[in-house]
Amino acid sequence: MTSEDAIESLKQGPVLVTGTAGFIGFHVARRLLEAGCQVVGFDNVNAYYDVRLKEDRLAQLRQHPNFSFVKGDLADQHSVAQVFAQAKPLHVAHLAAQAGVRYSLQAPQDYVAANLVGFFHILEACRSASVRHLVYASSSSVYGAQTRQPSSVTQSVDHPVSLYAATKKSNELMAHSYSHLYRLPTTGLRFFTVYGPWGRPDMALFIFTRAILAGEPIEVFNNGQMQRDFTYIDDIVEGVIRTLAHVAAPDPHWNGDEPNPASSHAPWRIYNIGNHQPVALLDMIAMLEAALGRKAKTILRPLQPGDVLSTYADVEALKQAVGFTPSTPLQEGIARFVAWYRDYYGV
Repeated sequence: MTSEDAIESLKQGPVLVTGTAGFIGFHVARRLLEAGCQVVGFDNVNAYYDVRLKEDRLAQLRQHPNFSFVKGDLADQHSVAQVFAQAKPLHVAHLAAQAGVRYSLQAPQDYVAANLVGFFHILEACRSASVRHLVYASSSSVYGAQTRQPSSVTQSVDHPVSLYAATKKSNELMAHSYSHLYRLPTTGLRFFTVYGPWGRPDMALFIFTRAILAGEPIEVFNNGQMQRDFTYIDDIVEGVIRTLAHVAAPDPHWNGDEPNPASSHAPWRIYNIGNHQPVALLDMIAMLEAALGRKAKTILRPLQPGDVLSTYADVEALKQAVGFTPSTPLQEGIARFVAWYRDYYGV
């Protein structure tokens, strides 16, 4: 499937994108709008991070005549049901969630409300509306304590090391039950360390950039001995859109005696989206220093609770399904992020 084919199939009816004030949801909605699709956005615009950044993303989307926005909370079933009744979406990209591994240690109730109760409301609304395909954001965090790499969707993910990861694993299980019971096509996408322009201020690249430009030290956890599969936002968007148009179907080879964890007898699928080229944290910092033209002052810290040492995506299943593999080099992606950051904040 080409990108153009995917877009054409998504023009047949409204696409509901949740989390349109958020990083990934904003970029997916903008790409769909620029291609001529009709998009309905849904977000509660909460204060987990800078609300101004979220409002500025929405202002970009509101420039498109095919965009409409509904402010509402996933945990409010009436709000979710109402937006489905009004929009009548054919496809749903569910990208809203309470994000962040470390924050899940401070406010676990927020993760239960948004990621569990909220996801249930999305599933119920999709079932009632007979949506053609629900694509939702999972996370590389689900791989948890398992250390075999690269991480494959055929591996077990039964040992999460944060509540955030547990909620994402739960989403995959909840989606399967709806795919089995109601034949609702669902696909979960495990994102690997997404970065880029308009990114989240709680992510390392954003935090480091702000601190280095301000002449402040950065905290480097596990003494820098960590690796991440940094994935540029444009690659994530391409994967989401192609997958959204590639409606999940039952796997004819699925066997209950030897079950494949990434497919099913039901219309349910799981894919990784990652750059499949893990980079050491200290190497990422060196690339950022080069892009900024400044050296970082570092404070070495021990590993944080809930963190994992390394992420590394096996994306073969995604490639086989939709013919796409993320490929943006980290150095190039960092340069684009820094250019956006300087422009947006006037640095």
